[in-house]
Amino acid sequence: MPWSAAQIYPHMLGNLNERDRRLYVASEALRIGYGGVSHIQKLTRVSRVTIAKGISELKKGVKPDGRVRKIGGGRKKISVTQPGIVEALLSLLDTKGDPMRSVLWTSQSVDTLTGQLTEKGFAVSNYTVYYLLRKEGYSLKPNKKNIEGVPHEDRDKQFEHINAMCKLFEENHNPIISIDCKKKEQIGNFKNNGKAWTKKGKENEIQVNAYDFRSLAEGLASPYGIYDILRKKGFVNVGVDHDTATFAVESIRRWWKDDGKKSYPASSGILITADGGGSNGVRNRLFKKELQKFANEINRPITLCHFPRAMSKWNVIEHQLFSFISINWRAKPLTSLAVILELINHTTTKSGLTVTAIADNNKYQTGIKVSKKEFEGLNILRDDFHGEWNYTISPQAV
Repeated sequence: MPWSAAQIYPHMLGNLNERDRRLYVASEALRIGYGGVSHIQKLTRVSRVTIAKGISELKKGVKPDGRVRKIGGGRKKISVTQPGIVEALLSLLDTKGDPMRSVLWTSQSVDTLTGQLTEKGFAVSNYTVYYLLRKEGYSLKPNKKNIEGVPHEDRDKQFEHINAMCKLFEENHNPIISIDCKKKEQIGNFKNNGKAWTKKGKENEIQVNAYDFRSLAEGLASPYGIYDILRKKGFVNVGVDHDTATFAVESIRRWWKDDGKKSYPASSGILITADGGGSNGVRNRLFKKELQKFANEINRPITLCHFPRAMSKWNVIEHQLFSFISINWRAKPLTSLAVILELINHTTTKSGLTVTAIADNNKYQTGIKVSKKEFEGLNILRDDFHGEWNYTISPQAV
């Protein structure tokens, strides 16, 4: 079926530059003759002025010179048509940032700035203000989590020490686990960040509570993770009570009974890498006391290597386990403990990650103190290099 003129013109004009479009519509108008300008204007929506200008150029004889516009042609910049508008805009900005690095931002909206410029007598739209802001080096940026504090001066040496210990344990076929407690999650029909593919239609939309008040939650879930670095396997003990040192060691104990003991039957020790704070922190006496109990139970020494302050993001579990759990349950309301366990258990990656999640309904008492005498009775051997970070807890003699 042949194309109509209404189909041909838009197709042609979309592939021509400004000069060629002008001459093309002018030639079509001349071809039609009387009423041609009006007819072409309706079909192409090119202004009569532009068509008339093209007709004039054709009649005078157009010589190709490589230019699309005449010198000085085209719309003038707003800084030329409205002198002082850029300076006026910049004077209105509540500018923050580092001018020496050209990293600037403002908390004022484009709409607010447009209104203020209009009050000053400038004819301006929101788009123009947006364009001017971009031209002056401003852009829309979210907050970025990057500042963790001042790193310890021996940070790099501790990383080297952890790497050396991992190599040693791997050579001896001993388990290396990275531990941490993931962010606590409210159990209930609450919004979960992220987007998921869903069929169109309101009937397929997932409706959640408008508010995430703690009083509306059925409880809190504390996913404590153990990541087996050598086997790329995760284990998550999901508690519903306090994240204490006892809970942390119980999570390690459950990992050992569920998987570690079977996977490393001939192991002569366990290496644990952990953050420096929280329920498994460097200064947590209860954590060490509970680890002593665990070492006695399995009759194996447990070696700890803590990351220095402000370095928690380098803990392997953060980007090898927790990040993928968050991706897997994005946009899914964590309506019950069963749903949380199901989503964690189905977390996998192409590189081979598998995860096992179990529920922990135990109650964990807070505020337990470990006396100096009790602490000194633990069988702890501290490393010569930062013994507060690196130490081994060996089984106590019966």
